[in-house]
Amino acid sequence: MPSLWKRITFSTASVLCVLSAVLLVVALSTERWVTGRILCKTGVEIVNASRPEMDQFIGDIYYGLFQGGKAKKCGLGRRRSKIYFPKLVQTLNGGLHIMVILFLLVAIGFALVSLSFCIYNARKVPYQSIKGPKGLYLWNCIALFGALGVLCFLAAVRHHRLTERVANYRENLFVLVVLDDSLDWSFWLGVGSIATHFAVCGVVAMSRIKMPKPEPKKPEEPTISALDLLY
Repeated sequence: MPSLWKRITFSTASVLCVLSAVLLVVALSTERWVTGRILCKTGVEIVNASRPEMDQFIGDIYYGLFQGGKAKKCGLGRRRSKIYFPKLVQTLNGGLHIMVILFLLVAIGFALVSLSFCIYNARKVPYQSIKGPKGLYLWNCIALFGALGVLCFLAAVRHHRLTERVANYRENLFVLVVLDDSLDWSFWLGVGSIATHFAVCGVVAMSRIKMPKPEPKKPEEPTISALDLLY
């Protein structure tokens, strides 16, 4: 049976593994990886809009790994449309986008593997080193594939003009220009999941610290004086 300190540390590591998996699932299922503003360049050129009138042609865009949406203003009011990535991925760097999703799925899988090993170590003392802290270090390092997924997505946004491609998907009449885009909270959930695996490794390392055990007090021996011997 593990000591109380090990049960506390491995239980904490289990909670962190659950948190990591939940963060990645939420990040994958939400649409706020990137948000930005888009300008309808065609509408501006048609009416020869001045700078104060430019606001009438500025819309917004947001998207995640599977879907998103945009609202464009091209002189006909605000037009909203949804973006679905199963069809859109054909116009993007499809291989890179699939790699992002696969890396994040691998990270979720090994976060759950790490969770099972944390629960095992909190209940039993493993006889094989791969089932102990060394194994937990290994699974959490593999779970850091999520970091590669986040980096691939960042590369797609910054170097492959992902937002511009998403904005102009199936736009036959208008040309949309991205004024600015920024990484939103869904992306940072993925970063937070990566940080939890470093925290798990730190907690597992703390489990190897040997806490001092309280020593039982020895019963005091009765003292016999010379007067007691006389009696």
